[in-house]
Amino acid sequence: MLIPAETLLIFIPTALALNMTPGNDMLFCLGQGIKSGPRAGLAASFGIATGAMIHTLLAGLGLAALVSTHPVALEVLRWAGIAYLVWLAFQSFRDRSGVLKPTKTAPASAMKAWQDGIIVNLLNPKIIVFVLAFIPQFVDPARGSVLAQFLILGALLNIGGTIINCLVGGFAGKLGQFLSRSARLARAFQVFTGCVFLALAARLAFDKRA
Repeated sequence: MLIPAETLLIFIPTALALNMTPGNDMLFCLGQGIKSGPRAGLAASFGIATGAMIHTLLAGLGLAALVSTHPVALEVLRWAGIAYLVWLAFQSFRDRSGVLKPTKTAPASAMKAWQDGIIVNLLNPKIIVFVLAFIPQFVDPARGSVLAQFLILGALLNIGGTIINCLVGGFAGKLGQFLSRSARLARAFQVFTGCVFLALAARLAFDKRA
């Protein structure tokens, strides 16, 4: 099996938890849904998904090429990823920005929202850094193609993110009012995100020592 069940049992719940935490992509979909209606919110979500898969493909190709010439590179990248996850956790704990504010967007058609979603995702450097920090932790060259594993895991991460973003974009009116007024909910999301990042980093570091 290219990706063992025990790996998926860790990866999928963690990916879903991370997808549920608000970020620029989610807030962009929220903004599109509020300004232009559910169709634009859904289209923006699929635009984000398109951009994310482009990021994943490029990162997977680069990682596969790197590992084929320098096998130790994956180990270095894993520890760099663990350090990055710890940094993200502490950033989440320290962030007290308060309410969640939808990204300001101009009214747009569904096609324009989809195109803008791709651009928003592709121009977000944090996405590619996160993809390189998170997915390689679950890649094992001994089980076969690094690229195939990377793309499968990336697709699973992207599917979860797309479902969450579609819900946010499709129900943006009521959801947007709720999120934008709840400082307590925003803080809870931040703390939850930090705990997820920190727990994952700790588990990965422990596993690599075993």
